[in-house]
Amino acid sequence: MKWLHNILEVFREELHNSIFDEGVIVFFFVVPLLYPLLYAYLYGHETVREVPTVVVDLANSTTSREFLRKVDATADVEIVGHCADMQEAKDLIHRRKAHCLIYIPVEFDYALMEGRQAVVELYSDMGSMLYYKAVLASCTEVSLAMNQDIKTQRLVGATEKQASTFAYPIKYEYVPMFNTQSGFATFLIPAVLVMVIQQTMVLGIGMMAGEETEKKRRGILEPHVIGKKPIEMLFGKSAAYLAIYAVISAYVFCLVPRWFHLAQIGHWTDLVAFLFPYLLACLFFSMTLSGIAHNREVFIIIFVFVSVPLLFISGISWPTCSVPEFWKVVSWLFPSTFGINGYVKINSMGAVLRDVKPELIGLWIQTIVYGITAWLLYYRSYGKHLKDIIEVAEERLQARWADYL
Repeated sequence: MKWLHNILEVFREELHNSIFDEGVIVFFFVVPLLYPLLYAYLYGHETVREVPTVVVDLANSTTSREFLRKVDATADVEIVGHCADMQEAKDLIHRRKAHCLIYIPVEFDYALMEGRQAVVELYSDMGSMLYYKAVLASCTEVSLAMNQDIKTQRLVGATEKQASTFAYPIKYEYVPMFNTQSGFATFLIPAVLVMVIQQTMVLGIGMMAGEETEKKRRGILEPHVIGKKPIEMLFGKSAAYLAIYAVISAYVFCLVPRWFHLAQIGHWTDLVAFLFPYLLACLFFSMTLSGIAHNREVFIIIFVFVSVPLLFISGISWPTCSVPEFWKVVSWLFPSTFGINGYVKINSMGAVLRDVKPELIGLWIQTIVYGITAWLLYYRSYGKHLKDIIEVAEERLQARWADYL
């Protein structure tokens, strides 16, 4: 059972190095612990409320004032000023006193009295899409409700049932599925949680690999590496990282959503069965990428800036059908693409394993492929050149001993 002893020795040393390396601690522990809390706290209110809005009401009629009063009564809009003309309203928006503008033209009431369609114009500074969405939704709801009242009032001599049928020819009810508040946190945070696991694992493992590369260039070899086969090194290191991220994942995927009241409707067994191959895929993906780590800092420079593009091409923040085929294929190289989509389906939409079969298959394929490439990398690093590294270390040791004597 020498191979098991070797794996356990590598596991113990790699776990020790991960815990006592200050740079690795930041990526393995500090960032996964604090980053989800920061995002969840910032977006904890889910939606934007009471968006400051100014009004230019040139009609100044009973109907226009009723429309504005009902819009102001909604939870998403707060009318902070009435302006005499568009220029005054624009000045307030430029000075950030308001974010949106509701413009009611002078012919508003004339159009209603003549049986024509009246127009209400809405403008937004587009500093945030959430401002535009909140005011547009409020104005739309109020206009639909007033449309029904106007149609009913003009139906002379009709019974109450006839008036109700005329106002609502087809009854509808709007129920947003899986995100009842249409909130930003419920939409974004699950994807961020999955991305945090991949990014921190890549950065932490890359930093440790860069440290080893720097030591090799100086002829320094870690004691636990000597006499170990590449496959033993691979299993020992991966077991250490997996043990760390098993605890981190329990915190990220279970505690953080519970603390911030995010959707959690998937069964825990399905979630565990899906996250296990995701962790393995991220693990071997990180170990494969670590082959380009020539120093400790290279991964921070290269990989920390790709989080947002990976989030876009995953299909969660931008529809997959609108992603060009080239970038869609590129996204399949990253575990986060399958991980984000599968986790959202299970955790936020109540899917079971058979519903995420494509994502699950993709993660297992990545686990196998990246596991093989990681082994090949370790074979090149610890197998092929191990003898040369040992010879260099022995020569330097002999030189130092000769100087001492």
